[in-house]
Amino acid sequence: MNTNTSLKVNGQTHAVSADSDCPLLYVLRDDLALHNPRFGCGLGQCGACTVIVDGRAVRSCLLPLSRAAGKEIVTLEGLGTLEKPHPVQAAFIAEQTFQCGYCLNGWVMSAKALLDQNPNPSDAEMRKAFESLVCRCGSHARIFSAVRRAAASMRAAANLSDAQRSA
Repeated sequence: MNTNTSLKVNGQTHAVSADSDCPLLYVLRDDLALHNPRFGCGLGQCGACTVIVDGRAVRSCLLPLSRAAGKEIVTLEGLGTLEKPHPVQAAFIAEQTFQCGYCLNGWVMSAKALLDQNPNPSDAEMRKAFESLVCRCGSHARIFSAVRRAAASMRAAANLSDAQRSA
């Protein structure tokens, strides 16, 4: 049975009509026509469907619509634009991180959530944050380099903002 649900995705409120048990992934892709997150395994094991919900990286294939209502949801499309990518996106591009790119969504969204919580993560903290993500291309070394680059960029931007407020 479909219910009317209000979702806030990438800063915009959307009214959707879907079953309350429907996975958020299907609503984002089918009803809101977003290209990311991606369907991977459908079991929450690969991470291709990762979105940020209230600041946490979450597998959207496992999150029912009813539990997403009223939460702040960010998808890859909500991070930046082609003209002005988010620092995490820019770092992943600069490091030429991916070969096929299918898993990109999960890594970028998980990196963003990690860096929002910890602006200078250690390798061990990155491994823990990314332990359930799958990249069959073996791009892990470049991914870690991209996260370090993004962290430095985000810290520099935060320091600049602090200095501008103090002036």
